[in-house]
Amino acid sequence: MKLTTYTGGICATNGFLVETPDGNLLVDAPEGIAAWVAARGVRVDHVLLTHQHFDHVLDAAALQAAGARLLAMENYSDEFTLESLSRKWGMPTPVAPYRIDQRLLPDPALPLDLCGLKFTLYHIPGHALDSVVFYLPDQNLAFSGDTLFAGSIGRTDLPGGSHQLLLDGIARHLLTLPPQTRLLPGHGPATSVGEEAADNPYLR
Repeated sequence: MKLTTYTGGICATNGFLVETPDGNLLVDAPEGIAAWVAARGVRVDHVLLTHQHFDHVLDAAALQAAGARLLAMENYSDEFTLESLSRKWGMPTPVAPYRIDQRLLPDPALPLDLCGLKFTLYHIPGHALDSVVFYLPDQNLAFSGDTLFAGSIGRTDLPGGSHQLLLDGIARHLLTLPPQTRLLPGHGPATSVGEEAADNPYLR
């Protein structure tokens, strides 16, 4: 498995390219990532969306048009992408419409098999209603989206947000992972479960 990080868009959103002998996938679809993978000559088979806030899906339609399948917990809605909210604020963030090819059922007992990898899925609402963390136990790696960052947590003042739900989900699903588990968040640098359990001020 080869892992490469892309960061782009006005929110400096991370997208992760995972290449394997059995196919390639992306975690999230920030603005510019479709052109980036095309320039690398990589065919993307699947895109896993940690949630559908606009900065994580701006290139979802372009990737789908190029042949990738989109996987998320919920179907596309401008409520999930925050387009309806941004219009009310007078700062529209238009997202090219896309369709979700496979809706995910986040159940730790039902792993998701893609490209020769076995993902454990955790539904952790609080930042967004449809937030999913993708955990690769064989790789000691989790894609945490906007749930948990290095030294911080996802904001909870957006529609569907709940500070307590977010903290409860982090405690139940993430802090119980092995301390050496690497966390790759939707923004900012990588971290680990052990580092966040020890030093994250929001988790004390």
